[in-house]
Amino acid sequence: MPIHRLNEQPDQRATIADLTCDSDGKIDNFIDPDTGKSQGYLEVHDIRPDEPYYMAAFLAGAYQEILGDLHNLFGDTDTVHISINENGTYHIDHALVGDSVTEVLSYLDFNRPEMVERLRRASEQSIVKGTLTHSEAKTLMKHYEEGLSGYTYLEDAE
Repeated sequence: MPIHRLNEQPDQRATIADLTCDSDGKIDNFIDPDTGKSQGYLEVHDIRPDEPYYMAAFLAGAYQEILGDLHNLFGDTDTVHISINENGTYHIDHALVGDSVTEVLSYLDFNRPEMVERLRRASEQSIVKGTLTHSEAKTLMKHYEEGLSGYTYLEDAE
């Protein structure tokens, strides 16, 4: 469900792409908030350029979470445990940071320093051959190392 721009009426309809291997590739069954009946779309807001739009999946269950973990090589997601107080306020009990690409690859015995070194050597060979400039090699190495340090799910582009 959308958890962003909650003071605005949604004006778009959406289905959600599903990345798990045991599904038909989309999530297209949602509860109509007015009638409580099933509908084939989720009501969302229009996307505004250069503005984030946040959505959340609740009560997905341990089975779905573990499928995302290593079965699909995405790793653990960022997770927040929230409690709602009797007066309707909430507090964050615990926040867990999800896995980086390097962490997930290490579970499969890939070694980050070795991977970076192999790319460095290949870049140097490409510079000697003239197929890569020093500037291109530097940019490639920077993006490669940032990618290995990054989150396994989509991140905001900076």
